[in-house]
Amino acid sequence: MKDLTTGYPARVIIMFTIPMMLGYILQQLYSLVDSKIVSEYVGPDALAAIGATVVVSNLIISFVNGLTQGFAIPIANSFGAKDMSRLRKNVAGTILLTFSTAVMLTALSLIFIENILIALGTPIEIRQDALDYVRIILSGIILTAIYNCSSNILRAVGNSKVSLYCLLVSVVANIGLDILFVSVFNQGIKGAAYATIIAQSMSAFLCAGYLLAKYKEILPKREDFKSYKGMYGNLVTTGLSMGLMGCIVHLGTVVLQSAINDLGTNIMTAHTAARRVFDIMSVTVYTFGLAMTTFVSQNMGAGKPDRVRQGVRHANIIVTIISTVLIVLCYTFARPVFEWVTSTNDPSIVDSAVMYAKISILFFYALGPLFVFRCTLQGMGRKIVPLISSVTEMIVKILSAFFLVPAFAYKGVAFTEPISWVLMTLILATAYVTGRPEKYLETKIHL
Repeated sequence: MKDLTTGYPARVIIMFTIPMMLGYILQQLYSLVDSKIVSEYVGPDALAAIGATVVVSNLIISFVNGLTQGFAIPIANSFGAKDMSRLRKNVAGTILLTFSTAVMLTALSLIFIENILIALGTPIEIRQDALDYVRIILSGIILTAIYNCSSNILRAVGNSKVSLYCLLVSVVANIGLDILFVSVFNQGIKGAAYATIIAQSMSAFLCAGYLLAKYKEILPKREDFKSYKGMYGNLVTTGLSMGLMGCIVHLGTVVLQSAINDLGTNIMTAHTAARRVFDIMSVTVYTFGLAMTTFVSQNMGAGKPDRVRQGVRHANIIVTIISTVLIVLCYTFARPVFEWVTSTNDPSIVDSAVMYAKISILFFYALGPLFVFRCTLQGMGRKIVPLISSVTEMIVKILSAFFLVPAFAYKGVAFTEPISWVLMTLILATAYVTGRPEKYLETKIHL
């Protein structure tokens, strides 16, 4: 366990973030390699089929991840306040809520997924492949929930390294299984999905097993399953706030995907590749925002609002430096990277992907602070403003699907998220400046 309430904030934040960043980059690199293997051995249409389902699976997985991140806020706050009894009760509530939610989401998603793909206008020539792939992926929601629940509990008490080690094992296994199932056993797109499920089970049980074996002092005993007053209300509101935040954003992405589907299979392939690379780049700033949730929660629990403000300043400087480096890398290497990922030099695919990446990366100067301010507000116990910012992004994406994309085709897609990032950052920064940590300290201590 690591106490984030002492030490120089910039150093503490960086050291806590690095394992998370490497873990998320590993996940995204796997997705990139997965896309390469599928495009190389199955073909561009198979890559398009995966792209048609990603927005749906990401919607659900993002909700589960956000939910468990939200559950971890009261855990981190209790840890910062050195209240171990309350911490164990929050862990008990987190386990019960995570498991019940995962079971319900698995059942509902498998029942309705075919109708969702039809509603999104998934081209008929790739629809069956898309359905075969996503059904297998959705069957693993419970595995995703186990991993996210375990890793977020560990992060709440300052351990961000174990999830990295578990992901490293999972990613290496995933790539090997991908090659085995897709290129050796000729399982096609189903093989890629099976490889993902098996690898997910490895990371889930490794992370949960470590938590059970090494952190007995924070694991709930029988009496800890008796909640204290307001516990479940607080867990549900913090969990739903972060879960819905990601879910709302992805709802807008689902609508936008339907507009992208109308642009043809080549654009779908280009967008799938572009998003794979974008996800890797965005992880470098996203994880600093994620670290701020734990940093702020622990320090609010410890009654240190001045340290929260200092940490926010340091985090914003760090993500600005990272954004500058990413811009240089993107403008230097975008084209060869996309030619490699898509296994083609077709200009209708590669040029579109390069355009998307070069437009998006310029607006990372807004995206980095967006993550920092949003997660800081969450850590302070402020649940409404981050939701408002996410609703803003959803609205921008929906409006884009109806107006920007029909008018400007794929260039309209490329500008959609940058517009929303600027608006969201303005909303979040204003909320932080006008509602400093001191105002919420008394409420936060009693979470």
